[in-house]
Amino acid sequence: MTLSAPLARSVDLRVEPVENVLDHVARALQADLDRDTVVRKRRSIGARTDRRTWVRIERRGLDKIGVQGWNGTECAAPMEGVAQPVWRGCVVWRDADEPVMWRVDETELLLSPPIGNAVLSEDPKLKDKWWQAFNASLDALADQDTRRVATPDTVTITQELVTEAIRSVAHSHDFDTTIESWVPAHADLNWANMTAPTFCLFDWEDWGNAPRGLDSASLWGSSLAVPALADRVWQERSGDFESRDGKLMTLFVCSKILGPDAHPEDPRLTPARSVAERVVSELQAG
Repeated sequence: MTLSAPLARSVDLRVEPVENVLDHVARALQADLDRDTVVRKRRSIGARTDRRTWVRIERRGLDKIGVQGWNGTECAAPMEGVAQPVWRGCVVWRDADEPVMWRVDETELLLSPPIGNAVLSEDPKLKDKWWQAFNASLDALADQDTRRVATPDTVTITQELVTEAIRSVAHSHDFDTTIESWVPAHADLNWANMTAPTFCLFDWEDWGNAPRGLDSASLWGSSLAVPALADRVWQERSGDFESRDGKLMTLFVCSKILGPDAHPEDPRLTPARSVAERVVSELQAG
């Protein structure tokens, strides 16, 4: 008999009271947190410590902690060739009142600030050197060996999930959606998780094996409101986009942009729809 974990209450840490959590972290790490540096996101909280490190605090329901655990940052730490902050350690505890676990990962400070929000509305004007470092890290990541499976948006990516997503934007077309190449991916690659002018990639909680091209397509989707930036991402990662798996991942990302929860004024809708139609035609043509 398989026992399922109780469902946790859905919360948004941007508005949820978190002072008690921050106090708990400070005591556990024996470090003071600079409350003026606190960054609150939907699923996580970040803050600087008095020993020149950064802590990332995540709340996750027991039902969202699968077989591989939720130690992505720790598991990513040994990778070579990937620019990421050095991992120092972690603290994990179970909430006393809810079916929830809390995890704190402590890393060295980033050398540069995050580029912006997950979806950009202005061109960050990145230098060629930045793009070179970006490509080197993504290529090195794809060459790693892991048994982890990527969990974009905390959902384990599977062939069935990919097929269902693609059919939502290409429902009247018939072509094979089988992924041929699965490689390690960050699985949450967007402009809020990278730094500039010095390139660094952080927030590794969702990384693992995924269809080739997931990261490239995800960043392209986060760039569509700035056409020149989206074109640059496509150019830099052309090898991914030109592959069959990369085309399927482009449709996978388009399905998220064009889904039922899409905002009617999202500037990414028109370019995503146009590219999806083109890619569907290419896949049908074989």
